[in-house]
Amino acid sequence: MSQSPNRIVGTVFGAVYLLVGLAGFFVTSGVGFASTEGEPLILFEVNPLHNVVHLLIGAALFLAARSSVAASRAANTGVGAVYLLVGVLGLFLVGSGANILALNGADNVLHFASAVLLLGVGLGADRTASARATA
Repeated sequence: MSQSPNRIVGTVFGAVYLLVGLAGFFVTSGVGFASTEGEPLILFEVNPLHNVVHLLIGAALFLAARSSVAASRAANTGVGAVYLLVGVLGLFLVGSGANILALNGADNVLHFASAVLLLGVGLGADRTASARATA
């Protein structure tokens, strides 16, 4: 694997989200799949659906990072954009019946921070390598 910032960030974030997704299942036994109230995992509320989403996001980032710079850049940018949207939506969902991911304020902060980092790296790093890969 090259020392591409996108591949490094994708690998690290992917591994962390995979581990968090797995760890979440240890605390959410007995919680409804899409319950609006989750169980705490450190500061973050999780339910089984939230755990599945973490596993999917982690797998996408990790597999793209293992594949190529262009794939990692696309995954980082795409996931960053989704997290930005989830962060904004989370501001309105917390405390509502539509909160099927059991989001809380700490989740929103993490989603915004993840969005900034993933979008920053995805849009700003490895432009030359990605341009060569598509040419």
